[in-house]
Amino acid sequence: MGQNSIGTNNAGILLLTAIGLSIIFGLMGVINLAHGEFIMLGAYATYLVEHAMRVYVPSMFDAYIFVAIPVAFVSCGLFGVLLEFLVIRFLYRRPLETLLATWAVSIAIIKLVQLVFGSQNVEFITPSFLNGGAQVIGGFFVTYNRLFAIAFSLLVFLATFAVIRSTRIGLLMRATTQNRDMAKCLGVPAQRIDRLAFALGAGLAGLAGVVLTQIASVNPFMGAGFVIDAFMVVVLGGAGSLLGTAVSSLALGEINQFIEPFYGAVAAKVAVLLIIVLIIQKRPNGLFTVKMRG
Repeated sequence: MGQNSIGTNNAGILLLTAIGLSIIFGLMGVINLAHGEFIMLGAYATYLVEHAMRVYVPSMFDAYIFVAIPVAFVSCGLFGVLLEFLVIRFLYRRPLETLLATWAVSIAIIKLVQLVFGSQNVEFITPSFLNGGAQVIGGFFVTYNRLFAIAFSLLVFLATFAVIRSTRIGLLMRATTQNRDMAKCLGVPAQRIDRLAFALGAGLAGLAGVVLTQIASVNPFMGAGFVIDAFMVVVLGGAGSLLGTAVSSLALGEINQFIEPFYGAVAAKVAVLLIIVLIIQKRPNGLFTVKMRG
């Protein structure tokens, strides 16, 4: 199992954990500190699917990872809708209160998961097709579970990008992002779009949890480290910019992989933070800025 830091997770994992946060932060301006707990809930949804298939359909056990994908997406998306309806919708344009509220929600989720599953790591049996690895150029060995994580991250990113850029729902999301008041005047149901965006962001976080069950430790506290990394990616790439999220996740992942073998994980983390500070000084809105009107 890998550690939940930028240095030991490849850029694909970093991308997957940040896509949903980029949508929520970019469209709604909500700093969601409970995003890491959505990732954790996706991982525990995968655990329940794995356990159920091990007991009831052992002949199809290896397919549990594919069954868990829609289960985690839908369950986390529905939880996101519930959170937006009960908490977030009352706090728009009140960033401090939203920050405190989502922090409280994250603590509540952690405590609830502890009560149900305990505080210890939960164990997963890796599907047989993800065992082992392949030798690539230069004697570099890549495990199949990490190749799966990279491929799945790219597929999710491309699918999300297609939805945002090529569908009516995506058009309404972009219109709401660029000029909320004008979009409402033109008949865009902004409140419904907000709820849908929050559900999409939460569902994408759940998908990150599915993949992370194969490469990271799964416990009630796993979300904290991932959400910090995800926020760094979103801030550097530009809030609401999926392209910026992809570029910054690749850049931060490569910087860590380059520095960590020589100077250690702590030095790599410090170097990343310094680079982000320097870039943000020159480009306060990130590398890629979503155009706002009005």
